[in-house]
Amino acid sequence: MGLLPMHLKALWLLNVHLLLYEAIEKCSLHIHLVEGHFFLGRGKYIVDILSRFHMEDCRPMSTPMITNWKKLHASDSELVDPTLYRQLIGSLMYLVNTRPDICFAVNTMSQFMCEPRKVHWVAAKHILRYLQGTVDYGLDYRQGDGVRLAGYTDSDWAGCASDRKSTSGCCFGLGSTLVSWFSRKQQSVALSSAEAEYMAASLASCEAIWLRKMLFDLFGQPLRPSVIYCNNQSCIKLTENPVFHDRSKHIGIRYHFIRDYVQKGAVKLEYISTDEQVADILTKALPRGKHVYFRDKMGVVRNTFLGKREC
Repeated sequence: MGLLPMHLKALWLLNVHLLLYEAIEKCSLHIHLVEGHFFLGRGKYIVDILSRFHMEDCRPMSTPMITNWKKLHASDSELVDPTLYRQLIGSLMYLVNTRPDICFAVNTMSQFMCEPRKVHWVAAKHILRYLQGTVDYGLDYRQGDGVRLAGYTDSDWAGCASDRKSTSGCCFGLGSTLVSWFSRKQQSVALSSAEAEYMAASLASCEAIWLRKMLFDLFGQPLRPSVIYCNNQSCIKLTENPVFHDRSKHIGIRYHFIRDYVQKGAVKLEYISTDEQVADILTKALPRGKHVYFRDKMGVVRNTFLGKREC
């Protein structure tokens, strides 16, 4: 770049900008840069999904999933078209990249793609009804929040009614808005809530180490220990105690990864009350009040920059 004439530099930058703009347009990603805010949203993509599945005039819902969702695992209702169901779930999976508030609902509904039934189809359309009322929501990154990496980890012990496996939820943020999140079923049955939380915390520590490496590559400065908030005291004690005993000797070796990095000082688990546990929204369906509260804590807010400068 330093050896190129100025007009070639300008042309190269213009081509990069056009390619980036084209990529953004293809994925229907809206980026707003204004007044110290960086807003990511996919309102147009949501409208396209609603139109594709004939839900553009549906009645909005305040949450993406009903609170008694566990009955979905014991349903014997009639079968529905699996191709259409997979198309809907696949479209929603693509949307989760900017909407962590629907992550648990989409993860749950994706478990029925082999043999979807009418109750699953209705529950999947319930997510669309929720999106109908939150079309203009997205992630709002604010300037000045800093680069302190902090995360939340939680689990829903034996939450799956069919195989009694737990669900792990984890999210990490820089400042007040999330940059990474996931919701997934654990690979083995946990014998206690502490064990389920311990396995979820181990997965969260893996995510933290990857994010720390990426931030180091970007900024070139060592980071302070990354705090991961957990609402289970027994889990925190297990990560701090390197001795194997009856409560932990049967846990898979891969889940003891977190102990090593706690000893090294890379990650640190701290207690937080359940009422402030943001990752709770990634492990179970919540009532409206809690869902809205944790959604706001995630940084998923309404787009107030419509009509202003858009990238």
